[in-house]
Amino acid sequence: MSIPEKNTKSPLCVDERTLWASLPVPTVLVGPDDVILDINAAAEGFLNASAKSVCGTPVWDMIAVDAPLEEAFLRARVSQSTLFVNDVDVGSGQRAPLQSQLQIAPLSGAEGVMILMISPRELSGRMTQNQSVKSAAKSAIGMAEMLAHEIKNPLAGITGAAQLLSMNLSKDDLELTDLIVAESRRIVKLLEQVEQFGNLTLPERGAVNLHDVLDRARRSALLGFGAQMRIVEDYDPSLPLAWGDKDQLLQVVLNLIKNASEAAGEGGGTIRLHSYYEHSFRLRRADGHGVPLPLQIEVIDDGPGLPEAIAGDVFDPFVSGRENGTGLGLALVSKIISEHDGWISVTSAPGRTAFRISLPRADAKEENNKISGKRPENRS
Repeated sequence: MSIPEKNTKSPLCVDERTLWASLPVPTVLVGPDDVILDINAAAEGFLNASAKSVCGTPVWDMIAVDAPLEEAFLRARVSQSTLFVNDVDVGSGQRAPLQSQLQIAPLSGAEGVMILMISPRELSGRMTQNQSVKSAAKSAIGMAEMLAHEIKNPLAGITGAAQLLSMNLSKDDLELTDLIVAESRRIVKLLEQVEQFGNLTLPERGAVNLHDVLDRARRSALLGFGAQMRIVEDYDPSLPLAWGDKDQLLQVVLNLIKNASEAAGEGGGTIRLHSYYEHSFRLRRADGHGVPLPLQIEVIDDGPGLPEAIAGDVFDPFVSGRENGTGLGLALVSKIISEHDGWISVTSAPGRTAFRISLPRADAKEENNKISGKRPENRS
């Protein structure tokens, strides 16, 4: 006896598919038997899978929801009602869960077919990041100017005086002057980091091979602060060129690798440098225009994860999970990515912390300039 095939044909007509493909949030059509009938372009990006590969698959095998949703989904189908689910973690086998809102509704004219829309809160929660980082930068700039003027010059005098005193002191007393010199230099180094964060120099952008940036960062890390780490390359070889400042992007990746190495401690661990293309990813600017950011790079480590108390604020200035940390490293990373018109996020749990950077394509810069009203950037 042969088993009848499931009906996995999408109920959408040709005219409806144009609207379907234009929906900005991941959307899934679920058949009466809870198999996927169709997904839109945004859902392909969210699931990191094509529509062809997932159609006919049980929806709850592809979409993992951190809530008992099956019974509520069935009730919504039977009663032909709408279901809203807020603040649940939604993921798949191809990506870490994101806190999301779910909207579920019956598809008019198709009995038993339901529409499932996924709205990741991660995006909306980070949309104000660019503006907040720039505001924080202005505050840090003012503080840096004051500190540089009021503290660095006196510190130079204190260091010089301590070194002069050390010439005529006994070995035991030399420990005290050495301490004065060491602590003075530590404060100067902190002030220099603050000044670096307040630097208003804009990126000198051009076409950048992101894999060259990742390779340079990997080699540099293995020769220094990441010598105890295993750094794995997981690249998409077809990734197009990005539009960015190569040196500043290298600084970003080095900072993320250094943080992962320090979190792992002397025992070491594994860092995965991952690149991929997500064609549906767009960042909506304050003026309402959406800018495509399809180029994705991730720095993923298997360390202990971010402390829960600061996990949501790691990109803010002076927030640090380390005892002697300045809290400026990730703030500087966020500032650089913001000035690249990009986006950065982090997901963290014990055993897996992933920093994800989204950047524009080099060949899309002219279109983006037209949208934003910017003049094209010139490179001499």
